[in-house]
Amino acid sequence: MSSFGLRLFQSQQLKQEMRINPRLYQAMELLYMPLLDLQQHLKIELEGNPFLEMSEEDLDEDVQVEEEGKEESDGEIDWEEILLDGFDVGGRREQFEQREYFQPTAVETHDLRDHLQDQLRLLDLVEREMRLGEEIIGNVSDEGALTCTLDEVLGGINPWVRELRNEARTEIGVIEDEKERLLALEEVEEVFRPYEMPEAEALLRAIQRFDPPGVGARDLQESILIQLLLLDKEDSLTYRIVSDHFEDLINHRWADVAKTLGVRPKDVQDAADEIAKLDPKPGLRHSADPERYVIPDLIVEKIDGEYMVFANDTNLPRLRLSRAYREVAQDKNKFTGENKEFIAKKLNSANWMIQAIEQRRQTMLKVMNFIVDRQFEFFERGVQHLRPLTLREVADHIEMHESTVSRVTNEKFVQTPRGVYSLKFFFSSGLSTTSGEDISARGVRDKIQKLVEDENTSKPLTDQAVVEFLKSDGIKIARRTVAKYRDQLGILPARMRRRV
Repeated sequence: MSSFGLRLFQSQQLKQEMRINPRLYQAMELLYMPLLDLQQHLKIELEGNPFLEMSEEDLDEDVQVEEEGKEESDGEIDWEEILLDGFDVGGRREQFEQREYFQPTAVETHDLRDHLQDQLRLLDLVEREMRLGEEIIGNVSDEGALTCTLDEVLGGINPWVRELRNEARTEIGVIEDEKERLLALEEVEEVFRPYEMPEAEALLRAIQRFDPPGVGARDLQESILIQLLLLDKEDSLTYRIVSDHFEDLINHRWADVAKTLGVRPKDVQDAADEIAKLDPKPGLRHSADPERYVIPDLIVEKIDGEYMVFANDTNLPRLRLSRAYREVAQDKNKFTGENKEFIAKKLNSANWMIQAIEQRRQTMLKVMNFIVDRQFEFFERGVQHLRPLTLREVADHIEMHESTVSRVTNEKFVQTPRGVYSLKFFFSSGLSTTSGEDISARGVRDKIQKLVEDENTSKPLTDQAVVEFLKSDGIKIARRTVAKYRDQLGILPARMRRRV
């Protein structure tokens, strides 16, 4: 039987591997950051690195000298002593220490469920009914629809009610007076008896009369019926169509509905137009989602017939090296050990940050300048004249990696004479034309949109008809591609757009 010997040994070998410098990660993050995030990041850097300071023009605008600081201005601050003592500056220490940063938290807002709860409390309900109403409201989605059946609502609340009843029975069991104990048990059995379907249906009908109209519905049909009911149109043709012919309605089968009800197709179509004015997602009126504000990172202006690109960095802190700290740090003989290492680290970090911010700025300007040159016709004539553009083309032109261009364009916006656009807006695939020049897919979608807007509604354009129109403009496109673009634009098929 053979045996194996185990032993430790050392060996040398050569191999190649890629390691990314931590600062390269930071540079990529800076490139990726939108303007608002970058502003916050630079404020944190200013607080944490004593070698960084704002330029004089920023200081003049943003820094106000406090009255108590005037007394200290009479004498020079001993920066050398501050550095050697590990930034022990007494009462002014907070100016130089790195402060802990806390991410701002969103303020709690009044959402749809809060709005419904407020209305529920206005009803004359006993505690038992209030619990069931809160359970139903808890299952209403942000869009305003009830997301489960009433059976599921009861299945969720009844086990909890039984648990409360058992706890109450235990507490009542210690009552010595038998008559008092029996009365308490009788009250508990009434308050905590399981809920039944008639109770749930009655309370749901009450909630469905709340604002906004249509809330608490179990499907789109019920939501529309509730809204029509609240408009006192229960006896109208519109209500009958939604109630009895909803499937034909959503498929625009006006003639079938008209024949069944014995009315004109025009009357059915008018009813459908009335229904279209109702809100299919009423709960979104009370959505808690905050509005998104966009600050453009770049600005394009037309000056003397030429489009110029500017960085919108006026709100960014202008960084520079602190002169006082830099002068003290130049005498390296005075610093040893941890002090020397600290100074070298902070000074190098400050230099790198200033260079990284400038590099980010120059890279964004390069990318946007190429976009403006490539999409000149868009700025002059509109979206239909967008040209196809890919990240690879920009990367090859500015001699950078494609991933760098992707980071530059991510969540960045530009203000132009035609409005504010995401940088991603200018990138899309292309389609061939008979002239030999490609056209942007986004431009083709815009052409399809305009064709449908200008069509004869009694004879709407089919997908094949759209193909022929585009072909007359020199654009080569397949019918299935037109159908795909039409779906992306939310445009119905021709038969469903036809009007009497």
